[in-house]
Amino acid sequence: MNEMKQEKISGEPTAVDEQTATVAAEAVEEPQVEKKRGLRTVLMLIVPAVLLLGGLFYYFSSGGSVSTDNAAVKQDIVSVSAQVNGPVIAVLVKNGAQVKRGDILFRIDPAPYRVALEQAQAQLAAAKLSTTQLRTQAAGTGADITGSGANLQIKRNALARQAALLKRGFTTRADYEDALNEVRTAETALADAQARAANAHAAIAPGEQPSIAQAQAAVDKATLDLSRTEVRAPMDGTIANSDRLQVGQMAVQGVGMLSLVHNQTAWVEANFKEKDVGKMVPGQRAKIEIDAYPGVDFKAHIQSVGAGTGSEFAIIPAQNANGNWVKVTQRVPVRIAFDGNPGKPLIAGLSSNVTVYLDK
Repeated sequence: MNEMKQEKISGEPTAVDEQTATVAAEAVEEPQVEKKRGLRTVLMLIVPAVLLLGGLFYYFSSGGSVSTDNAAVKQDIVSVSAQVNGPVIAVLVKNGAQVKRGDILFRIDPAPYRVALEQAQAQLAAAKLSTTQLRTQAAGTGADITGSGANLQIKRNALARQAALLKRGFTTRADYEDALNEVRTAETALADAQARAANAHAAIAPGEQPSIAQAQAAVDKATLDLSRTEVRAPMDGTIANSDRLQVGQMAVQGVGMLSLVHNQTAWVEANFKEKDVGKMVPGQRAKIEIDAYPGVDFKAHIQSVGAGTGSEFAIIPAQNANGNWVKVTQRVPVRIAFDGNPGKPLIAGLSSNVTVYLDK
């Protein structure tokens, strides 16, 4: 008894105390284990459910739209060239300048074309003078015919008198023959006057004189060439590539001197895979995302679907009639038009992403 009391007093744990502590610890750990098991079960159920729902959403939603990043902003670009040859004497625009249709872009030396116009005007005046002379001659031939006819009548009367006198024996045969020759000469003169009149009237056209019309056409051509020494903008837009146009440079007809970009006709050309194009029709909704404006979505619609793949319009189309042919997925250009004003400045060539919603 004394030894047991001494052990209790010394504070050392007994076997009963250790067993009681173990039972208490197990009672505390058991709810925590059950709680972990429950959380694990919930996670094991939630994760597959989320994956399943995500898969179903992707399955049902992926078929409702198609996207491509093979797209770029396009604009009408006109290469402005001179219509007459000559040195450039003035450049009135710079890169980025906004111009209106009809604004002067640059000027070509007009001096040679002014000289050509003056020459054409001189030719026109000469043609008019020649026509006036022909009409005067035609009018004069009428008087010649009248005079020749009157002279013929006189000679015929004289011949008739000589014939009457010869019949009565009051004149000689020689006088009669002289009167007859004079009649024949008068008839020839009348015929010549009539021929000259016919020729004079034939030289005058019933309408406008051909020589005058030809000279007038030359004047019009020279006037047109002179006006073309001032090269004007064919449409509204923004000037580009004008830095290569310098004063003193020789402008050659048909060779582009600068470019004009039409800002109001921007669209996006998206190249979709051939398996997606069969589901597209003009009018379907689309969304445009331009890399230059991150976070901005532009509403749009399909305007038209290309009539051929990109390879068909290449400079050298693909030739697949050989033994080394490998099938390559083709892409078809689809024109995407903006709905209304985009509200952002668009630059030709900007990279874009296009999504088309395949709804009715």
